[in-house]
Amino acid sequence: MPLKILFIGDVVGSPGRKIVGQVLPRLIPRWGLGLVVCNAENAAGGSGLTLRCYEELVDAGVDVLTMGDHVYRKDEIFQIFERTGDVLRPANYPRDSPGPELSLVTAREGTPVAVFTVLGRTYMRPVDCPFRAAERLLDRIGGETRVIVVDVHAEATSDKQLLGRYLDGRVSAALGTHTHVATADEQILKNGTAYQTDVGMTGPHDSIIGRRYDRVLSATLTFVHAYFDVATGDPRLNGALVTIDPQTGRALAISRVSINQEEAHRLLTDSSEDRREP
Repeated sequence: MPLKILFIGDVVGSPGRKIVGQVLPRLIPRWGLGLVVCNAENAAGGSGLTLRCYEELVDAGVDVLTMGDHVYRKDEIFQIFERTGDVLRPANYPRDSPGPELSLVTAREGTPVAVFTVLGRTYMRPVDCPFRAAERLLDRIGGETRVIVVDVHAEATSDKQLLGRYLDGRVSAALGTHTHVATADEQILKNGTAYQTDVGMTGPHDSIIGRRYDRVLSATLTFVHAYFDVATGDPRLNGALVTIDPQTGRALAISRVSINQEEAHRLLTDSSEDRREP
């Protein structure tokens, strides 16, 4: 039986956490999801992850949480690392950086799945080579599983596209995060890896990538510093649904996911509705 994995894009603040909590418990049984992976580096007030935010996402049904360049923004992340091995720091951070770099989990139907995340290097803080970090983790995974999901957390589309093709045929999915704007290039690469340059943001879309646009606009026009509060309008859950052959690890299908507040409300109130997969 094919394995279905939902990868949820960058969760931003309480609007992002709320719509995950509303929608995900309904989607897991309706879509037969075997595993849910979520980028959570912006879940707490738009930057970082706290223990309470972690618990909200896990209670909703998230199995593995990937982090990015904001991984250490909240001190509570170190308590989370002590509690679980399923919240991941980027694998191409220095070897002695706190936190696990790889999660080996079991999907709901019993398939072992490996998950890790790497950072891009263009227009971002200098980090180790993501290509070599990925090679090291693939060696570490070895024969543990053929199902491997990689979060490619990068600013430049070229970084993501290169890594996706570099890993093609060796991982099940290479899915981009960080830029908060979904791309329309979801595809199965020629050797069987599901790829999308950015799966989009889970949070308030009436915003500038999750922040109040009036604050961003004022600071841009005047150069006067302003706190970029998390916006609240038009919350949506964005991500990618990937179907994988658990025996070979090859992706069979990938679809963009975008669920707005109206659709979330229908999922909550109409128990007879069978929301089709995207």
